[in-house]
Amino acid sequence: MSAPASSALDVHPLCLGGNVFGWTADDAASFAVLDRYTGAGGNFVDTADVYSAWVPGHEGGESEAVIGRWLAQRGGADGVQIATKVGMNAASGFHNLKPETVTAACDASLERLGVERIDLYYAHRDDTDVPLEESLGAFDALVKAGKVAHIGVSNVPPDRLREMVAVTKAEGYAPIAALQPAYNLLDRAGFEDELQAICAENDIACVPYYGLAMGFLTGKYTQESVAADIDSPRAKGAIKTYAGNERTWVTLDALRVIAAERSVPVAAVALAWLHGRDTVLAPIASARTVEQLDDLLPFVGLELTADEVAALDAASAA
Repeated sequence: MSAPASSALDVHPLCLGGNVFGWTADDAASFAVLDRYTGAGGNFVDTADVYSAWVPGHEGGESEAVIGRWLAQRGGADGVQIATKVGMNAASGFHNLKPETVTAACDASLERLGVERIDLYYAHRDDTDVPLEESLGAFDALVKAGKVAHIGVSNVPPDRLREMVAVTKAEGYAPIAALQPAYNLLDRAGFEDELQAICAENDIACVPYYGLAMGFLTGKYTQESVAADIDSPRAKGAIKTYAGNERTWVTLDALRVIAAERSVPVAAVALAWLHGRDTVLAPIASARTVEQLDDLLPFVGLELTADEVAALDAASAA
């Protein structure tokens, strides 16, 4: 599938999530993952200024700083496209989309990353307290200043995305090139009901997060294992969200059958299904270790048959 033209992003099918960098992956582990990813042809890394402000003693920007140190070590960002975000970092005061916030947060992200331009800069969330003409105008100014190549939005409902598109057109602002929604085999309706059509109509690339449903679609959970006491906060969140739905286990069974027949990891099949959806440019998935990343990379070039897609569609249907 060709990428929506407006994104102008020539990117690897897997967008490497950077939320774990500086959180559950230290510099050494993060650098190893980034080296493995780029060594396999990857060139699209996603982060945010709020990563990892939820950790005691952190203020956000830790992930960007890790990526910046890695870029410095490898001699710069040549060939690597970086996406980051603004609008959710209360610890730094950058928790809104006021023009002054967008501008200051962008400068701070550029400094941490050690780059002159952010390839894709997202509004991390909607901010209805700021007129769209002002917030989107601030993003447009960053594009005109050469600090940002493309703009995106995340976590917005359909009506607001339509408004945003209308404002960019009416004001002559840089177009919205990408939407980052939660979207995976277990979370389909939120994107497919309306957002997908809006993306298709307006040439907006979908770069979904939670592509593996907080790890559930890696196949590491079973109905037996979730009954155990799991200490990981991330595991508890995933189990609470997905384990109680029978559709989850039906979908996992379907994934496991295809993965076994194709001799690839379950995660690779889940990502291949997602990458094949209309308007999806590159699903985001993170990895704390090279071993975890190696379970994701086989999805690149994996084309599911029509029967396989139909089986996953049926299993995951609400």
